Amino acid sequence: MNQQNESGRHEPLDRMFNPKSIAIVGVSSGGFSFGRSILLSHLAIGYEGTLYPVNRRGGTVEGLTAYPSIEDIPGAIDFAIIAVPAPHVPAAVEACRQKGAVGAEILSAGFRETGTPEGRALEDEVRAIADRGIRVVGPNCFGIYCPKSGQTLLPGPNLSREPGGVAFLSQSGGHAVDFSLIGTWRGVRFSKVVSFGNGCDLRETEMLRYLTQDAETMVICMYIEGLADGPHFLSALKAAAMVKPVLVIKGGLSDSGGRAAASHTGSMGGQKRIWEAALRQSGAIMLESVEELADASLAFTLLPPRTYRGCSIVGGGGALGIAAADAAESLGLAIPPLRPDLAESVMELLPKPGSSAANPIDVANPFVPARTIKEILLRASEDDKIDLHILVFLIYHFKAQKDVMGVENLKDFVPSEEMADACREARELTNKPVVLVMPNYRQEEDALDLEKVVRETRRLFLEAGIPVYDDVRNALRAVASVSRYYRRRAARAEAVARVSKTPGQ
Repeated sequence: MNQQNESGRHEPLDRMFNPKSIAIVGVSSGGFSFGRSILLSHLAIGYEGTLYPVNRRGGTVEGLTAYPSIEDIPGAIDFAIIAVPAPHVPAAVEACRQKGAVGAEILSAGFRETGTPEGRALEDEVRAIADRGIRVVGPNCFGIYCPKSGQTLLPGPNLSREPGGVAFLSQSGGHAVDFSLIGTWRGVRFSKVVSFGNGCDLRETEMLRYLTQDAETMVICMYIEGLADGPHFLSALKAAAMVKPVLVIKGGLSDSGGRAAASHTGSMGGQKRIWEAALRQSGAIMLESVEELADASLAFTLLPPRTYRGCSIVGGGGALGIAAADAAESLGLAIPPLRPDLAESVMELLPKPGSSAANPIDVANPFVPARTIKEILLRASEDDKIDLHILVFLIYHFKAQKDVMGVENLKDFVPSEEMADACREARELTNKPVVLVMPNYRQEEDALDLEKVVRETRRLFLEAGIPVYDDVRNALRAVASVSRYYRRRAARAEAVARVSKTPGQ
């Protein structure tokens, strides 16, 4: 494997993520093909560099001149996207290398993942070319998404161009696309997403080391099916987790999952308990799904970097509060009772009857004004046992009342903007963050106006820097991931400091 980045020289990868020109090899003039699709996606997302379609017949594609070969391209190319049948891939990679491209991504399948001698030989050939001076992502991948430069995945024409601090390294192209799409509406913004497939050259360890030093990346997420070098990866993981949160999904841990991984990217799975122990010792956080990864990424992005223990639950009903308390305990969090004087003070604010200020704070009425919610948060924040507030905003109840009260416009009826402002002000005054939970149990066709208000409310809270979840357990699980990471990092730093002070070390 090319070790250029491992020694700290990251310029090739920097150029790959920010290319001034891209050759797309294997672009059909019509219909659907990987090459044509990735060209259309780059045009749609607004890539601002120069695109060179390569089609052996030449002509034009989408108004761009198509060149019969890579050698016929008149200008220099920084990067190439290759989407030709597997037997033709090595020649295309070599032509890109000779043209001066610093890197290439290979969308084509038909390599090691097939399990055939021919597929393995083709991948070995590509690896040998990479060793001669070009970095390769893939084969059998969906490529690179970089909002800053306008590169996108296959297929990714409608991903966000707004950059952020979350990076994702994925052996699965589907997971890379799904996570990027979830981020588009959930509030997660990305620095770099890489689907590296079989990983014949660039893969998890080297890119992890790169992202550890990447100033644009604040949180590193990974989906791993198999490793090229376990000890090397764990060393990189420990180093990364001391600097930035690292969140890992490990695929192929069951017998059936392991068989699927072997046929997907030619990777071996592993034993769950070994992976859990290795990730725990390295300081990384192990998660189960892309949805859980999105929840945790949002929390790491918007919550202050510290450990959390005690939470208040404000809003919702009694049963919801009980379920929240049970979930919190299972996740290493707590819903502690409010200090008696503060509970009495909060109780003065709550509508009667049916409310409770014990924590969970049951407001017994989803229509409590935003200014009252703010005052509840301020008073509850005086309790030293409370580190964070979770507000449950039952917007779907407004839909029911709109219908019976004759309100014309649901958007005007729901105080979304006032509630977002109240929570932001409470957080700023107390330095105790607020998380919004916004369930929506009205999914019938005539509740489309509610869905529109829910999405607008999500946007307002995210703009206020408040993470938003659909379920209390999801919110608690995300907070627990943040807390677990910073607790582990502090413990590791303390252990290192203790060793360094030991005489004779």
